[in-house]
Amino acid sequence: MTAFDNPIGLDGFEFVEFSAPEKGVLEPVFAAMGFTMIARHRSKDVQLWRQGGINLIANYEPGSPAAYFAAEHGASACGMGWRVKDAAKAYALAVERGAEPVEVRTGPMELRLPAVRGIGGSIIYLIDRYEGGEGALSIYDIDFVYEPGVDRHPVGAGFSIIDHLTHNVYGGRMAHWAGFYERVFGFREIRYFDIKGEYTGLTSKAMTAPDGKIRIPLNEEGKAGGGQIDEFLRAYNGEGIQHIALLCDDLIAAWDRLKALGTPLMTAPPATYYEMLDERLPGHGEPVAELQSRGILLDGSTTEGDPRLLLQIFGQATVGPVFFEFIQRKKDEGFGEGNFTALFESIERDQVRRGALNIGEPA
Repeated sequence: MTAFDNPIGLDGFEFVEFSAPEKGVLEPVFAAMGFTMIARHRSKDVQLWRQGGINLIANYEPGSPAAYFAAEHGASACGMGWRVKDAAKAYALAVERGAEPVEVRTGPMELRLPAVRGIGGSIIYLIDRYEGGEGALSIYDIDFVYEPGVDRHPVGAGFSIIDHLTHNVYGGRMAHWAGFYERVFGFREIRYFDIKGEYTGLTSKAMTAPDGKIRIPLNEEGKAGGGQIDEFLRAYNGEGIQHIALLCDDLIAAWDRLKALGTPLMTAPPATYYEMLDERLPGHGEPVAELQSRGILLDGSTTEGDPRLLLQIFGQATVGPVFFEFIQRKKDEGFGEGNFTALFESIERDQVRRGALNIGEPA
């Protein structure tokens, strides 16, 4: 990509920020996925949790934007940090392109993090001090104190980066948010889905940044209404981050670690899903029995004897209605389109079980 193609100078996710009305809500969720708290903020009630190259921020600071967000949304994903080449220039250009500026209070000797307003009132921070960047010190080296003797890059359950992060939006608002990412940051649409379950449906538009590292699908409820996107919006009290996908090199091994750590995972699809895998993806070469025993989904293509596969499984909602996805890519760069219906129907079954979905005549 050239500078023209990537006007803001994006370079991937730096962190996802979480908040909750009460301390102690986020920590067990992060620990159960293999994250370790490696540092605390020098002056604020903020924790840094890490696994591989993934940074999660737990922000409990009173009077902060995160605290106000949690007061409205409950336990939630209240912001995200994006790496950029020059934060000041990126901020100025983003505001020039129509982003709403956000003033984030800082204390003495703390970095000022330029930021703009994102989905549902959340914050997008623009970070130019990060490992591998031009700055000698990362934001954590400056604003945080590392825990004594801690491994600063714990392997955890084996997840290495944030692969994508999905938004749920109100009906009719997908075009607005797609336009926001296109106009301000130079994103483009790479996928569009219209998914129908037995009772409800949704539409999804996958957006990607010019760097190819920040990918954000947008979901909105289908025309019939009353489905899982509407349920999320009610539970969350607005639009927001629905799930965060974490990438690993061996999902079967990572699943075993997640299970041992106690991460609750989504109900497995029916046996027929696995019975149809060889027909849907002939020559995929994956151990079907191993996948089925863990409820891992498989998608991709095997044309001309060249398997391009995506393995994925979804966790249950653990931060309010927000959940995590766990994936492994084998040359496939999609979002599990072939699994969408299976996943959608799995969530529908869970909604029916909980009484959250009023099942009359199928849509």
